[in-house]
Amino acid sequence: MILTSLAASAPYEVLGPRVAAGLRWLRSVDGTIADGRHEIDGDDVFALVARYETGPSTEKRFEAHRVYVDLQYVAEGSERILHAPAAAMQVEVPYAAENDIVWFAEPPFASSLLMRAGNLAILHPDDAHKPGCMAGGRHAVTKIVVKVRL
Repeated sequence: MILTSLAASAPYEVLGPRVAAGLRWLRSVDGTIADGRHEIDGDDVFALVARYETGPSTEKRFEAHRVYVDLQYVAEGSERILHAPAAAMQVEVPYAAENDIVWFAEPPFASSLLMRAGNLAILHPDDAHKPGCMAGGRHAVTKIVVKVRL
């Protein structure tokens, strides 16, 4: 897991050409981008844009992916993302290849990432994460998740 800001993300382009393409694309968009899927490089790199209100962490679930790395960028608002090592997690719903997702039971301990507007989290397959959690209260969030195929 890497936590940085989009403004300071250029050094992470060394993680590979697909990550670099996703980061460059993120730096080129503005807050008026429409919700939904946006193609960057077919199914190898694409973005999912969503606007939502954060909620209590008890209403969210831990997830992880096997095929894609997540570049989770908060364009507006703030939220907490809870994080724990996937290897130490108990699977609640087995991996579904069609959605590239596995759901986990709540672990006894997790780290908390405070994501403010402009922050970027890079989450790899071994990073179980629970996004969309309240950060001191409910907030309207504009989130762009760039999915980068490994």
